[in-house]
Amino acid sequence: MLLKINQITLIILSFCCSTLFAQKSYIVQTVAFYNLENLFDTINDPEKMDELSPMMEIKSNRREIYLDKLSKLAQVLCDIGKEQNKLPPTIIGIAEVENRKVIEDLVATSPLSNYNYGIIHYDSPDQRGIDTALLYNKDIFKPTHSEAIPANLYHNNFKIHTRDILWTTGYLMDEKMHILVNHWPSRRGGAKKSSILREHVAQRNLDVIAKIRKEEPNAKIIGMGDFNDSPTDKSFKKVLNTKASKKKLKPGDLYNPFEKMFKEGFNTLTYKSELFLFDQIFFSENYITLDKDYQKFKFYKAGIFNPSYMTLQKGKYKGSPKRSFSGSNYLGGYSDHYPVYCYLLKENKSN
Repeated sequence: MLLKINQITLIILSFCCSTLFAQKSYIVQTVAFYNLENLFDTINDPEKMDELSPMMEIKSNRREIYLDKLSKLAQVLCDIGKEQNKLPPTIIGIAEVENRKVIEDLVATSPLSNYNYGIIHYDSPDQRGIDTALLYNKDIFKPTHSEAIPANLYHNNFKIHTRDILWTTGYLMDEKMHILVNHWPSRRGGAKKSSILREHVAQRNLDVIAKIRKEEPNAKIIGMGDFNDSPTDKSFKKVLNTKASKKKLKPGDLYNPFEKMFKEGFNTLTYKSELFLFDQIFFSENYITLDKDYQKFKFYKAGIFNPSYMTLQKGKYKGSPKRSFSGSNYLGGYSDHYPVYCYLLKENKSN
């Protein structure tokens, strides 16, 4: 049975201990992104290269492992944002899912099944068969449009089959917003050599943003994803031209709160003992600069969800995410990435 949700009373938080929020209450919504690390089913699809999934390499107990992974991911998704919100995130971008069926299995898994999640998903042209998708609490967010934007990616005259950009438009309560979910090309072949591919998809994001703004100049836009680049890489600083400082934002700019975290040593994954922050959420500047009286949703703060239960506590890779797979071995973890999240808030005028 779905948990009945009172949109207002369950998500209002009091910040009376803060000078900024003294004597006021606010409606808080959590937005998150999570790379689920090869959420594949147990069925070999001859039309996809799904045999490259670690799940397909496992010889026995495949069904039990699949259910265990679903259970772990469902728990993580329900825990994100509990610091300041009683509900799981209202909007969740996800990556590395094989098809719609695995997403349906995920939202039907306890405790996530207690909430009324809808799914927006399109099959992508990715050679491995992995897609992005958007989960949303149907009691709070109402989608009005969704579209898979092709990356249109070519290299040396060959088409690169990679993930689309998932564009969703909808209303967070009564406020219109646009969401772009990304999973950019990997660093296979080397970070420097493959950088041009991610820079191209960054430009495709700018193309979508320009299209939105042509019809809606003051559109509020959120981009999220596993970008396979950190916040200081060229795709962000030269192409998207993201800003790390709220004070330097100009109309049309994009704000990336994860740049400061990266410079301070925070990460969402590790590789060969090196720290990376590939998982990020960025915002159009009007989430920061407009409506200073909090009459509409504004960016409050962002974070990386990395509790101890998801983190290796000893050994060579201490401090890294507990991943699910190592080759054909199931390690019983969650993902090789940490989720990222942000809080949006506005003043509760009903009080």
